[in-house]
Amino acid sequence: HVQLVESGGGSVQAGGSLRLSCTASGLSLEESDMGWFRQAEGRACELVSVISGDGSAYYADAVKGRFTISLDDAKTTAYPEMNGLKPEDTAVYYCAAEQAGLMVAIRALPVACDYYGQGTQVTVS
Repeated sequence: HVQLVESGGGSVQAGGSLRLSCTASGLSLEESDMGWFRQAEGRACELVSVISGDGSAYYADAVKGRFTISLDDAKTTAYPEMNGLKPEDTAVYYCAAEQAGLMVAIRALPVACDYYGQGTQVTVS
């Protein structure tokens, strides 16, 4: 049974930085990826970034060059570092873990963000 514990988030001014974290238990990153979705008010859930066990990463075009995702040495915690934050980054961010390759493969399909729990709010003003 996979459990994901999110932390981080909060409020920041435009141009600032925030770091989220997501710690997974019951998960093997040899078979799974960890990633983050987000949902802004009135907008669809969207995939933000994904990291695989080998450290390879995917970034949505909207965050490419500003966000960086990494894993700790134990490969149990993923850290999205969000820099150059913009008001349009304001959203609830959800940590997710799925079969390797799945999140990127289905990124254009509708996803219910709240499937992945309550998420953490990021507000950029």
